[in-house]
This record gives sequence, C-alpha cells and structure tokens, in this order.
Amino acid sequence: MDSLGALNAFVQAAEARSFTAAGRQLGVSSSAIGKAISRLEERLGVRLFHRSTRTITLTPEGTLFLERCRRIFGEIETAEQELAQTKGAPRGKLRVSMPLAGMLMMPTLTAFMRAYPEIELDLDFSDRLVDVIDEGFDAVVRAGEVSDSRLMTRRLGEFRLKLVGSPGYFSARGTPQKPADLAKHACLPHRYATSGKLEPWPLRRTRKDFVLPNTAVVNTIEPLVYMAERGLGIACLPDFAIRRQLEERVLVTVLDTYVDHVGVFQVLWPSSRYISPKLRVFVDFMAEHLFAI
Repeated sequence: MDSLGALNAFVQAAEARSFTAAGRQLGVSSSAIGKAISRLEERLGVRLFHRSTRTITLTPEGTLFLERCRRIFGEIETAEQELAQTKGAPRGKLRVSMPLAGMLMMPTLTAFMRAYPEIELDLDFSDRLVDVIDEGFDAVVRAGEVSDSRLMTRRLGEFRLKLVGSPGYFSARGTPQKPADLAKHACLPHRYATSGKLEPWPLRRTRKDFVLPNTAVVNTIEPLVYMAERGLGIACLPDFAIRRQLEERVLVTVLDTYVDHVGVFQVLWPSSRYISPKLRVFVDFMAEHLFAI
C-alpha cells in the first residue's frame, strides 16, 4: 500500500507538473510529495523528474513510468467499478476531451449528468490533437476519422454543414441563388483554432480561386450562430448546432443544392480488456442521444 501511495503521488505530480498542486490534490504538503518521489526514484534506481526552482518535467524514464502507472491505476479502478456495478449505479470521475463545438453538445451532456449523478464529468474543450493515453483521458470526442491501434472507437453519428442566415438578413440583402452570388453578401467564416486556417465552405461547382468576402472571422462556433441569428451575415454551420434555430425558422438555409458535406463524430477510448461501467454508460448514452431527432 505504501508503494501505491508513492505511485499515486508520482502520477499526480506528473499530471500537474507541480509538487505543490499534487500535494493539494492529495491533502499533504509539497515536501511530502517530493520525499515520496525521491524514495521512489531511489528504489527504482532512475530519475523520474528534472527539477528546477520553478518547474518539474518528466525524464524519458519518467514518461515511460507514467504510462505504466496510469495502466495500473486504470486496472485497479476498473476492478473496483466492476465490483461496484453489482451494488449500484456507475460512479467516479470521467475525464473527457470534447471539441470546441462540444459546447453545443451541452444539452446531451446535461442529460447524461442527470441520468448518472454519481459520475463526475471532467470536461476539456479543445480542438487540438490530444493523446488520450499519455494525457490521462478516459475518452475523447472528435469529428472525422481517427485511426490509432491503441484506441477503441464508436461512431456517434453524422452531421452536415449548412449555409444559413436569418430571414431578416435575406429580406434586406436578397437570397443567393448560386455560389457566385455570395460575393455580394456578408460572410461569417470559421477559423480553425489549431491551424489558424479558414474552414472552406463545401460548395460544389465553384471556381478554385473563388474567395468569400469576410465580414467577421471566428474560431469557435457559438459566436457564428449568435451573429447569424441577428442578421449580420451568412454562416456555414453544422446542422446539430442549429437544429432549434432551423425548426423555429430563426435561421434558414440557402444554396442547399450546392452544399456537399457529410461529417462524422466519434468517441475514442484506450483499448483494454475491460471497459469501466462509467465509460460504458457514457459511450452508450452519447451514441443514443447526441444525434437523436
């Protein structure tokens, strides 16, 4: 048990990159964390951290050891969850990386929280390419096809991009009948947060050199929905993000015959012999409800 405590101190320090933060997490002093890790290094015969007056960073040996420790604690947690499953509902912390557009999935996530109140969601919203295993995530939700032999995947559903604007905007500016007409309109493109590039609008039968006039450029989806609703221009948005607005005709689509796009969302998680009850219910719930009509 002393060894498990030292391993836990190491994992907490490695993930927080701080002895102080690890101590707060475990309810002990930073010096106690430092001493526990020093004893662990002495027993292993390797240095796990590079230390300076301000920061700590993992050595190559420490990085390898961290992955092994996560697997150990994952197996322990899985065993506990499998036993707990016979006694009650799934419980415990579930760390999930969501895309930036995941804010628009909050109705589904909120419903999950109500259905499983004993599961603590730890959500990280980012479009960067995360390493699910090395960064200690239980699962990651992303758009597009992802191939990694270390991961299990499940398809959550498809979505389509739509060109939309408010009825008031089209009443004032006219409705575009072909892609070239967009040159006379206020366009609201999305910029990828990771690459800084503009997301191309999936328009068929347009010249390669065709350039949209940009009225505003935004690197998250929610402001684009807000601006389009208020008649500031035309935006290219995923249908799952504007389902309510389309039903209530707050937004209407244009150029449907020219828009050619189908995307897919997947949930991915580390491959192992067992899947914990809390992760299983999360995957099943998202697959059933995220794109439910």
